[in-house]
This record gives sequence, structure tokens and C-alpha cells, in this order.
Amino acid sequence: MKSLFQLDPIPLHLPDAEIIYYPAFFNKKEADEIYEELMNCIPWQQDEITVYGKKHLQPRLTALYGNEGKTYSYSNIKMEPHPWNLLLQKIKLRVESTTGTKFTTVLLNQYRDGKDSNGWHADNEKELGINPSIASLSFGAERNFQLKHNSNKELRKSMTLEHGSLLLMKGSTQHFWKHQIPKTAKPIGPRINLTFRLIK
Repeated sequence: MKSLFQLDPIPLHLPDAEIIYYPAFFNKKEADEIYEELMNCIPWQQDEITVYGKKHLQPRLTALYGNEGKTYSYSNIKMEPHPWNLLLQKIKLRVESTTGTKFTTVLLNQYRDGKDSNGWHADNEKELGINPSIASLSFGAERNFQLKHNSNKELRKSMTLEHGSLLLMKGSTQHFWKHQIPKTAKPIGPRINLTFRLIK
């Protein structure tokens, strides 16, 4: 990777949160190349989740990469990481140099169309520790990203996650806020999301 990213951080001024958005972390040319390689080279899988006692296929495809032994569990799914490949290692180093955080794991999500989604949740699993930093990269189709405060129902935020962008959530964000990628009826292409985490 050459000098392909632009650091133009935009802080989101939300109470009980530390969120910074980099709309052009990768330029379009490199974001296009990363998207194509991830789409074609990642061993995507679709797990079952249990909702109100019923099993459903998760409404997106996923893959986990990370350091050996750093499993990740959510929604009664336990994922074993694939070893880092060269592309993800390079992306990881670039993200770490900007965020100042070392990451052990990346969860990849592929949203195939507008029917794929990720419901309201916080990245607050116990293996992430207190005040986790979550670095989220977006490639492909732009999707709406929504935030809502846990106790103040009037505190909400909606934004578009752009191709090649980075969203950094840190501090107390995961303790006070939930986020989601909602379904959309609009015709929309695939999106790939990489969420880097530090598993204790």
C-alpha cells in the first residue's frame, strides 16, 4: 500500500461517547481494490443465530481473522479466527497507526443487498474489556448507520458510511450507545465492513 489514505477526522459530538469519522481513510482507487480482493478471497460463512428461541440464518455473511487463540463470541456464536492474511495485516497496521490502538482481531461482515442488516447492539462483550476501541472500515455500497442512546431516547444519530471510510468508536461509547445497520428497500449493492477489536 502506498500513501493512499487521507486523515480528515470529523468528531461526532455526542454525550457519553467518543466517535471519530474519517470519510476518506482510503482513496477511491485503493478502496475499490480492497473491496474486490475481500469479496473474492475471504472464506465467507453464514451462521445461525437464535432469536426468541427460534433459529435463523444471520442476515449477512461473516468471517473472523486474528491472533491465534483469540476467539470471539456474540449472539451465541463462537468464531475461531483465521490467521491474518497479507491484505488484512496491511490494513490493520494502517488503522493502528491512526488510532493509536493495537488490535488482535477483525470481524468482517458482508451485506449482500438491502435485505442484509445488523440490528441494534453494542460491542460490549466481556472479552473486549472496559471502554473498548472499535475501528470500523466500510467498502462498497454506502449504508445508513444509526446510533441511539441507552437511556435518553431523544439522543439519536444517523449517518452514511462511505466507501473507504473509517469510523472509530472508543471510550464509553459501547456502554451508553447502541448502533445498527438497518435494512433498506432501496436497490443497493454489496457492502463489506471490517471491525477491528482488541480481545483481552
